[in-house]
Amino acid sequence: MNVIDRFLKYVAVDTESVEEAACFPSSEKQKDLARILVEELKEIGAENPEMDEFGYVYATIPATSDKKIPVLGFLSHMDTSPAMSGANVKPRIVMNYDGGTIVLNEKEQISMNPEMFPSLGRNVGKDLIVTDGTTLLGADDKAGIAEIMTMAEILLKDKTIPHGTIQIAFTPDEEVGAGVDHFDVKRFGAEFAYTVDGGAIGEMEYENFNAASGRLKIHGQSIHPGSAKGKMVNALLVGMEFQQMLPVFENPAYTEGYEGFFHLDRMSGGVEEAELFYIIRDHDRQKFEEKKVRFEKTAAFLNEKYGAGTVECIVQDSYYNMKEKVEPYMFLIDNATKAMEELGITPVITPIRGGTDGARLSFMGLPCPNLCTGGENYHGKYEYVPVQDMERIVELLLQIIKVYQDA
Repeated sequence: MNVIDRFLKYVAVDTESVEEAACFPSSEKQKDLARILVEELKEIGAENPEMDEFGYVYATIPATSDKKIPVLGFLSHMDTSPAMSGANVKPRIVMNYDGGTIVLNEKEQISMNPEMFPSLGRNVGKDLIVTDGTTLLGADDKAGIAEIMTMAEILLKDKTIPHGTIQIAFTPDEEVGAGVDHFDVKRFGAEFAYTVDGGAIGEMEYENFNAASGRLKIHGQSIHPGSAKGKMVNALLVGMEFQQMLPVFENPAYTEGYEGFFHLDRMSGGVEEAELFYIIRDHDRQKFEEKKVRFEKTAAFLNEKYGAGTVECIVQDSYYNMKEKVEPYMFLIDNATKAMEELGITPVITPIRGGTDGARLSFMGLPCPNLCTGGENYHGKYEYVPVQDMERIVELLLQIIKVYQDA
């Protein structure tokens, strides 16, 4: 099965994860894809393919070379973002894209054009897999899964390709920050690894945000508005006041590159009680710590103003910048860069404005930078992936393995 057939098969399986679920994985349906992958791995001859009790899929591609080579791992995640529905995905292939507007859904008048998404301009002439405008596509990260699975089939079928032992794994719940909560690094058995969970072809990352979540629970006092003077404390307005006290331009809508932010992700409630959910991000560890302190001090100020206990504030770290864990093993980046250049792919090393399973794995003793999948515009209805780029990334994974063999 080729990489595109695999991808179209995988996106038909709804694997949307759930924020703040009490179970793991956060949605049982993620195991539907896990079971499919285990069966495919058995069919193509992988060694010891299995899904564990948490929904992780593990398998081995046995070595065909006697040369001492580090055991490499490749990982992608099975879940899709809860930011938009991943159910009933109806992908369509736009053949030989001409550079114009793509009508995703004529009935709903949903279109994608290069003025809104300049990345389309570099994909003229390619075949683009797009959505029907009512769901996300799922290239994050089913493109990565399809690429790893296709690489695995090629290596398992052609025993003349020399390589060391390769470990592969697919994880649940990456999109809700829990992707490696129960991952067994020892069982995985790799010395070094790559997540295949990035964006446009050529992108490679070994720096990511330091990340924390911030949650506010605001206790107001509801009084009939006709007699509320001096008595009412409107929890919603206190929440809005909190937001206004954060730096205006430290907002994802105004930041790029290494710039961090406070992001109000959700807000709900009424006069009596309200909740606000934030994510806090910065590449620089010191600035990250300063952001958390500012967040907590802002809550403390409002408690002084409105009374102790008005604002409950909880800040929890999510993951850290993997740079410090990967830099001692820069051959991981050098070898991937060499593989790209040998294939005529221009390497683009950029900081991730987010995180991957690899960030946490790096702090668990498995240095794990991130490779591209070819996908664009993740987490929404404008998501797409070029067919030719997915095919090239399969070649890239094989070339990386060759670089280690030839070293």
